[in-house]
Amino acid sequence: MSHLIPLEDYVIVEIAQPEKTTKSGIILPPKEDKPGYGTVIAVGPGKILDDGKRWAMDVCVGDTVYFTKYAPDEVEVEMDGEKKKVLIVKQSSILAKLPKWAKAHNHHGKKEGECCGGNCHS
Repeated sequence: MSHLIPLEDYVIVEIAQPEKTTKSGIILPPKEDKPGYGTVIAVGPGKILDDGKRWAMDVCVGDTVYFTKYAPDEVEVEMDGEKKKVLIVKQSSILAKLPKWAKAHNHHGKKEGECCGGNCHS
């Protein structure tokens, strides 16, 4: 990842690459709209509340998130020696998530909040 670090309750999302062909081999035309989902690659520390404490983030690096269509800001960063477009999304614009442990473990043996042991900010 680049040295782009999200602040407060912002999340950096790598844009999902839509399928280019179907399982049967039909080539799909490119979509004009940005996809409404992607993979979290960086998470801010959380919003500072009036009492000085931080609001805990609900997403972790590696989660697939679904967000409102017009919420993210698109920026171009250098990742692994090449320029890529990523999205900066406010946590409140994220509608749902598929945690990384759910993809890897099919929900077996994990409870809510165990995806990262509370350490989403590494």
